[in-house]
Amino acid sequence: MSQTSTRVDPYASLRLPEFRYWMGAAAFATLASRALAVALGFQIYELSRDPLALGILGLVEAIPAIGLALFGGHVADRYDRRSIVLITRSVSVIAALVFAFLSLNFHAYGLGALYAVVFVAGIARGFADPANSAFEAQVIPRELYVNASTWSGTMWQATSIIGPTVGGFAYAFLGVTNTYILIAILFALALGFMSLIKKKPMPPPEEGESIWTSITLGVRYVFRSQIFVGSMALDLFAVLFGGAIALLPIFASDILQVGPQGLGLLVAAPSVGALLSMLWSTRHPPTKNSGKIFLGVVAGFGISIIVFALSRNFYLSMFALAMSGMCDGVSVVIRETILRLYSPEALRGRIASVNWIFISSSNEIGAFESGVAASLLGTVPAVWIGGVVTLLVVAATSVLAPKLRDMDLDPKFIPTMQEIEKMEIENATGV
Repeated sequence: MSQTSTRVDPYASLRLPEFRYWMGAAAFATLASRALAVALGFQIYELSRDPLALGILGLVEAIPAIGLALFGGHVADRYDRRSIVLITRSVSVIAALVFAFLSLNFHAYGLGALYAVVFVAGIARGFADPANSAFEAQVIPRELYVNASTWSGTMWQATSIIGPTVGGFAYAFLGVTNTYILIAILFALALGFMSLIKKKPMPPPEEGESIWTSITLGVRYVFRSQIFVGSMALDLFAVLFGGAIALLPIFASDILQVGPQGLGLLVAAPSVGALLSMLWSTRHPPTKNSGKIFLGVVAGFGISIIVFALSRNFYLSMFALAMSGMCDGVSVVIRETILRLYSPEALRGRIASVNWIFISSSNEIGAFESGVAASLLGTVPAVWIGGVVTLLVVAATSVLAPKLRDMDLDPKFIPTMQEIEKMEIENATGV
């Protein structure tokens, strides 16, 4: 018993000063970005009264961010990652200040000016996300990857709940200009915490390797790995077909008839569930039989979505959404650990960029798919059918990706980078 207690220290990664700096930087950045999404979206709709303007807002940021992600991964594996993160954080501060300036006389500049700033921020994001992920893995030792994933995921969920609230209340009580200034301060605090972390050594680049070859190598490495492509694809299809968040206003208004207050509780329920499961994971990390646990929680996510779709009781619906969040929380911990653990140092940025494209595609396209499916099949059938599809994808993945299914993340069984590369070469060649 005493040996087990010594081995599982729930605060192990938090005892590292640089990881605490990283958590502070990530927390303030998430608070700022979530508050910015609320403030910017509300301002654009308030001024335009056009739902299409909000759709354009999402595209203006997503197109450059997704389009540059692979190149951003290449850059993250060639140049100092800390510097990239600091530069892109600086762009976020400047963008928030420009939003504040534009809001002083919006009618003189128009929507186009706001969209232009968002587009520039999207370019920075295409470089920021791969570098962020790759640099984070350098801040903590490999044996603490699981523990660090639980704490960073917990922080992300908590700040994702608080951030929109901060943005909404600040907009209402401080005004739009002061809200953007507050967001700039939050981004500056993130920049300050990040600057406290020391530079990390970069792996030497391959001599004479072209940009195209570099990018292709990262993509090929992901798609030759059952563990990588299986976990990324499983998350992609689960969110793509099983997500119900985009349709929650319809459930709150027409099906459950609980109004905007009920909608707020429904929207918050998955995040609360995810937060609880991540806190639980700090003391009970999903390290043994991780692959089976991963498949199990994604299946649990699908079942929760089916229950939510068929429920006509508000409390059951909220419970089902909370359960979907709890399953997703464990899934996030495992996926983040896979990304850190199985990425060779020289390929971290490029692998992170592929992962980020999977995540962004599932979120952006998933909301679009939900709307199309609901218009063709009806809201309730679209959601429960999506849950069934999620279960079918889990079953297919368990058969087609046995290395993912049988995966362990227990530190005792963590392979070295040389062993990982050897396994992936064998997987690619069929040896």
